[in-house]
Formats: sequence, structure tokens, C-alpha cells
Amino acid sequence: MDKPKVVLGVSGGIAAYKACELLRRLTESGHDVRVVPTESALHFVGEATWSALSGHPAVTQVWESVHEVPHVRIGQEADLVVVAPATADILAKAAHGLADDLLTNTLLTARCPVVFAPAMHTEMWENAATQENVATLRRRGAVVIEPAVGRLTGVDTGKGRFPEPGEIFELCRRVLARGAEELPADLVGRHVVVSAGGTREPLDPVRFLGNRSSGKQGYALARTAVARGARVTLVAANSELPDPVGVDVVHVGTALQLREAVVKAAADADAVVMAAAVADFRPARYAEGKIKKQDGREPEPVELVRNPDVLAELSAERARPGQVVVGFAAETDDVLSNGRAKLARKRCDLLVVNEVGERKTFGSEENEAVVLASDGTETPVPHGPKEALADTVWDLVRERLA
Repeated sequence: MDKPKVVLGVSGGIAAYKACELLRRLTESGHDVRVVPTESALHFVGEATWSALSGHPAVTQVWESVHEVPHVRIGQEADLVVVAPATADILAKAAHGLADDLLTNTLLTARCPVVFAPAMHTEMWENAATQENVATLRRRGAVVIEPAVGRLTGVDTGKGRFPEPGEIFELCRRVLARGAEELPADLVGRHVVVSAGGTREPLDPVRFLGNRSSGKQGYALARTAVARGARVTLVAANSELPDPVGVDVVHVGTALQLREAVVKAAADADAVVMAAAVADFRPARYAEGKIKKQDGREPEPVELVRNPDVLAELSAERARPGQVVVGFAAETDDVLSNGRAKLARKRCDLLVVNEVGERKTFGSEENEAVVLASDGTETPVPHGPKEALADTVWDLVRERLA
């Protein structure tokens, strides 16, 4: 089989050196990568580096190898174009259709998915001109990743940092998996909220009531939504996974904290997917000091109180008309019958029901489930990667949003 053809566009920002790691991941995973830098990019990383790592000459202008018509051919043959880093300048040129070098010509001729990974100072990212250019590109079907928050050039800190290359690679892999026939990205212009992980209810300074959820399914939902063009808020409870690229992540610990964060984020959301394992109960009293074992005496019983039912609350009090609410049901027996009862009780639009256990689902890279809908339909999802289940969920959400 032919290797997927990827064009890696590199524009002139200090983060250009990090694109070498993205290039390495793409080539080592079996992609045929052609690097197309701008003239400015070569001030940061030289042509020899790009050529050596990719196995192809890295040229900036349309005047080289003219007999091959590179300004048309490279874009026509690509399965994916990713611009990383994408400066404010390249975003402006792409949004306005300028074509003054090989990279901008390639962007105009590409008929495949296009991903931009911006990196710039916070003021440049937040400037109205940049935001309008980003909105234009997204409206046309391009995936423009939200930059990360962190240390920038010099002593500055803020939004505009180049996302981690490994996370950009995972996003590119998801975009490639969907293929060009799915263009344009079907969640462009949508804001979705996803909860992930498992809440922990503290008993004393060293102990808590928790569960086995790793957060992997929720993170797969967030990554997949970004690849489909959505603006994503991820409310993550006690997950050790790295923040997905292009996602606004809110870290929480307890069920009450999760409820507050989800309700706030859901105020302007088109869809809310509650994939987190939220504790049903919490200790009625928190011990300020460690509860110690006392010889010859049985421990005092732990009194529990109910936590708010976040899924039922979201379903009953939709923050906006047409908002789609999705729940998850982790069951150990009578999976479908319990799931149907929960769907009726929670009154959500979709309920993803799966069987869980010590060696099932939790912490695994795979999942299998049945998605129950309020209209009575049932969609089985066979055992496979959690990303496949995520895509099915977003397919069903998209139908209801339409």
C-alpha cells in the first residue's frame, strides 16, 4: 500500500524546531512527509535538517524543479497538509488566499484536510484580525488548533504556546483516519463539553472514595471532536493523561467541583457528553486529621450522603434550546436492561452503555458499547479502539444537532 502523503508546512516562528519532533513521529509511523518551509522558517531550522529527516528536498519557492510544477502537484497529491507552527502571518495569507511562496500555493491547491497549529505571542493570537482569520479558516473546513497556555519566547507566559508535538501527531492521525471524504469538518462552529476521568471524594487528608476510571474514553471523545472541527472544553477529574491538543481543559477533583465546571461550560455548549465516572456518594464528614487505627476497637462506620446527579440536572435544565446531552452507564450485570432504565430516568438524548469490571474497559485502549437513544434506537459499537466509539457518539450527536 502507498504511504499516506503528508505535507508539513513550517512557517517562521521560534517553535519551528519543535516541528522536527512532529516530522519524526510522522515518518516513523509510516507516512511519506514532504516539508515545505517558508523562507523565514529557514532562519530557525535549516534546509539540510528538513531534507535529511524527511528524505525529500525542502524548498520554499515555486521556481525550483519547475518541470514538476510543485506549486500545484504537492497540494494535489497530499492526503493531509499540516502547518506547524502556523504564525499569524501564514494564517492571514491562508485566510485571504495569498500565494507568494510554495507553502501558500500548496494551501490553495490542496483538496485534502488541512490542519494549522498556531504559535505566537498572546497579544497576536487574541488580536481581532487573527481571530477573524481563524474563524474564516474554520468556516471553510480547516482544523485550527487552539494554542497551548504556557511559557512563550523570553519571559512571557500566556496562550499562544506551540502544542506538544505528540498531541499534534495524534490529532493528525485522527484527521487522516477520517479521510478527505468527510470534509468539511462536521463539527465546525460547535462548542462541545466533555467530562472525563473519575471523581474522588476525600475522607481524610490521605484517603478518598474513588473509582477505576482512567479518563481515556473522555479524552478520546475530546480529541476526536477537535479533529472534526469543534471547540472543546474538557472537564477532567483526576486523570494523569496529557492535556489533548487544542482543548480547553478544566481540572477538577470532586463531584461537586465537576458539577460546577460542567454547568458553567455548558452555558453556551451545543452538546455535553458526560463520560466521567462521577461518584454517587461522598463522606458526610471530612476528618481534618488522618483517621487512625485503634487497637481492640472496630472503626466507626463511614456515613455517606448523595452527590448531585449532574447528568439528570443537565438533561432537565438545558442551557440552550437544542442542546444534546449524552450520558455514560458503566454496568456490571443486566447491562442493557439497566441501561434502558437509566436512560428513562436521566432523560438524556443518548446513553452509552458498556460492561465494566476490573479487567474490562477501565484503563484499556479499547471499548465496546451500545448507544441507546431517547427515540428507542440502539447502536451497537463492536470491540475496538475508544476513538471508534468516540466517532460513533459524535456521528449520533451531529444527527441530532442537524
